[in-house]
Amino acid sequence: MKIAIAGTNGLAFWIAHYLSTETYHSFILLSRAPKPSLTAKGWQVIVVNYTNSDELQFQLSGVDLVISLVTGPPQIGLIDAAFRASVRRFAPAEFIGSTLRRQPSTPLDRGQREALARLQHYAPQGMAYTILSCGLFYEHFAPGGLAFSNLGQSSGLNAEGDLMMSVRTLRAQIPLALSGQPATVCMTSAQDVGRFVVAALEMPDWPTELRMCGSRMNTLQVVEIAENLMNHPFERAYHNTATLNSAMLFAQTSANVKDQLRYLTLLAIGNGEFDFDDANLNGMVSVVPTPFQEWLQLAWATQFAVM
Repeated sequence: MKIAIAGTNGLAFWIAHYLSTETYHSFILLSRAPKPSLTAKGWQVIVVNYTNSDELQFQLSGVDLVISLVTGPPQIGLIDAAFRASVRRFAPAEFIGSTLRRQPSTPLDRGQREALARLQHYAPQGMAYTILSCGLFYEHFAPGGLAFSNLGQSSGLNAEGDLMMSVRTLRAQIPLALSGQPATVCMTSAQDVGRFVVAALEMPDWPTELRMCGSRMNTLQVVEIAENLMNHPFERAYHNTATLNSAMLFAQTSANVKDQLRYLTLLAIGNGEFDFDDANLNGMVSVVPTPFQEWLQLAWATQFAVM
């Protein structure tokens, strides 16, 4: 099988790493710019222009599976080129919560709805698709946040402490479900997502959605794990829909885009959009993901020496 990974972020790195170390599948990485650190590993990085459909089609010639980590118009161009290149399956840039609970219209959409509509258009014509859902990345809560792992550049929430809690400053914002109880979330490390995706390549067929989960727990439990790690209680703020909508209004009035994104994401967590009780891929492959508590301890271990 030949695989094209569109993008060179931290998740692309882990997918490529496990492809190169655990399989014999050939793969290419599509990038907008040269990536010497990746080519130094012996990986083939092809510089592409996502607005040049003919070039994209040529580079995708002979590819069986495209795993997209680009969003918006570049992904639409990639989907169209993949179809014209007779790619057999396309995995769009999702890697968030399951589509089963997603709101039909959300300001957090970064072109996912348009991409899914395009894929559904092409599916009867021979290019299948599979959405890969993993919930929240553990790396939100790492030293340096998502950015340290080269993740979430387009999310607007990739710095340390941007979402739900700041381990370093001992503060937490805990979203509640409609029931008034802490909302439930599924979370997975980027490394384990790479392991899951590569392990799934050995499956004879993929459904339209593969869901993977490293840990499933409520938002208060997430914070309690961090409190135990730091051996100190956090300053907690509990948020229901009303308080988040009020905070959103203030963020909009003050034109604070980051806070708007933060509260929108907390609302989505409270609405259950990052939760799924059927992580079907977990039961289909032999990957044993790292539990959140263990991962968080390892992530912060080097920090304790200097804190």
